[in-house]
Amino acid sequence: MVRRPLGNHHDGPDTLLVTSDAKTRTEQTANDTERLRGLIERARVVLWDFDGPICRLFARHKAERVAAELVDWLAGRGLHDLLSDSERDSLDPHAVLRAVDRRRPGSDLVAELEERLTQEELRAAGSAWPTAYADPLIRTWTAAGSRLAITTNNSPKVVRAYLDGRGLGSCFAPHVYGRTTDLHLLKPDPHCLNRALSAMGSAPSAALMIGDSPSDLAAANDAGVPFLGYARTERKGKLLREAGAGCVVGSLEPLLRMLRGR
Repeated sequence: MVRRPLGNHHDGPDTLLVTSDAKTRTEQTANDTERLRGLIERARVVLWDFDGPICRLFARHKAERVAAELVDWLAGRGLHDLLSDSERDSLDPHAVLRAVDRRRPGSDLVAELEERLTQEELRAAGSAWPTAYADPLIRTWTAAGSRLAITTNNSPKVVRAYLDGRGLGSCFAPHVYGRTTDLHLLKPDPHCLNRALSAMGSAPSAALMIGDSPSDLAAANDAGVPFLGYARTERKGKLLREAGAGCVVGSLEPLLRMLRGR
């Protein structure tokens, strides 16, 4: 902060602090904008997480209810003790699925539980909320010549159903890489990102991953792919920054404006 003689009460320390903070915020905003621009301009391939950056999959068909129903289904089969107390109380159906897979890897039980989750995700896809600006951003990026792929822990059936319903399937086809029966390869493992890069013949440095969770960031880091965080809430933004994300946006609108040259 630059110090000036305090000639009168209008030029006191509080005034200087406000001016300095405003300048710092302006400089930070400019740096963030340039960082974002650099990520976008270098990207020849864009790898999208699905639930979050593209839509809120469980906006109406709540994930918490799906998780509880999976736990109840296990209990009805006499498998209540297969999960810990914290796992039974989980609000994340993927956490329930992972927990069962850790104890019964490759079993028919895991396959049946995964299929039940897929059916719940398909139901959720019918009432999912599109993320603001996602549809036009996807179409604009495609028109600009970039190639797009989905890299997600959701079922690829669900992703395709949602994209086709929005008229976006052709922007990604055939590059949808989602959950397989090898559940240990879900993110944060970079498996789905590496599948996309290999299929599209892209170097990691020429790609960009857009995700909304620390597991997305970890997968991108392991794959060597630059990462852009999307955070719908301050809490999600804080989690991403604490995990090490260097660039986080709360809206996709700045990306759309940059691509359109405005």
